[in-house]
Amino acid sequence: MGLAVITLHVVLLALIQGITEFLPISSSGHLALVPILTDWPDQGLKMDVAVHVGTLLAVTLYFWRDVAIMLGGVRRLWKVRSDAGARMIWHLTVATIPVVVAGVMLKDLIATDLRTLEVIAWATLGFGLLLGIADRVSLTVRRIEHMRFLDALVLGLAQALALIPGTSRSGITMTAARFLGFERPDAARFSMLMSIPTIMAAGILLGMDLYRLDDWRVTQEALVAGALALVSALVAMAALMAWLRRAGFMPFVIYRVVLGLALLGIAYGYIDL
Repeated sequence: MGLAVITLHVVLLALIQGITEFLPISSSGHLALVPILTDWPDQGLKMDVAVHVGTLLAVTLYFWRDVAIMLGGVRRLWKVRSDAGARMIWHLTVATIPVVVAGVMLKDLIATDLRTLEVIAWATLGFGLLLGIADRVSLTVRRIEHMRFLDALVLGLAQALALIPGTSRSGITMTAARFLGFERPDAARFSMLMSIPTIMAAGILLGMDLYRLDDWRVTQEALVAGALALVSALVAMAALMAWLRRAGFMPFVIYRVVLGLALLGIAYGYIDL
């Protein structure tokens, strides 16, 4: 495989990961199409780590004000009357616990039995429709400032469902937030903030696997992948937040339905590639 093909492989995977990580359209559903439509091999752990680092930097940079407020609230975590930053830290902590527990308990199942095109297709379609229902029937009356610990726990349990490939972490958490009555931009904002500890944990685990393989050195392709994921994720987040300030999730629902049906067609042999 020549250098040009490898470079195209890296560019495409980094852009897919960066764009779809924060949009409610399922990154795993899109990544599943890559080996189907091409003869490219798996990108490997090094690329996985690179794009995770890129997307983590992107969400941290985009929401730097929230991150700064949370850092300012660290020293007030244990006070009875904590400030907004401390409350946000506690809410993100509560929201992260379910996915960590589920990830540890179901690691082998997720890596094997659930990682099929059929599962990805049904999850892409089903949870896409659920997002449409939530956006259609739910009230739009609450902001992040109104969040309670029970809300954070519900969002955390929803995030654990994203361990099912095709569900979309951002999609299912935005769905749950809409069912809880949060405004669309606030649902997206908290969903993206929830990704910070989740992506960080995933990146650390991948990095440990890479270190155990004695292949932890950063390569030029990994740097390119990380940078592309960073830039594309920033653009995707900015575009999503701008859209949700004036419209709803229906375009993403329609897109997921089309993608899910296409994946089902491929999985069950109705579409021959």
